[in-house]
Amino acid sequence: MAFVFNILTTALQLYSWILIIYILLSWFPGARESSFGQILGRLAEPFLEPFRKIIPPLGMIDLSPLVAIIVLRFASQGLNQLYWMLAGL
Repeated sequence: MAFVFNILTTALQLYSWILIIYILLSWFPGARESSFGQILGRLAEPFLEPFRKIIPPLGMIDLSPLVAIIVLRFASQGLNQLYWMLAGL
């Protein structure tokens, strides 16, 4: 059981890093149009899209990726707490 929770927690952390790298690519002209940027876009955009519908951009600043990363962190912490609750049984 610990193995499954460890894999899920690692996957959430890896996805958080994918989102961070994808966000940082917007700072470099043409980076998102590269093949690497397109791969990250295919991975990140489906998760970011619902947050962008709820949180409108403030001028040139898009806060939805920040909220998405916070949601992933809460999910990871919740998964960790669930593991310790189930392990204590």
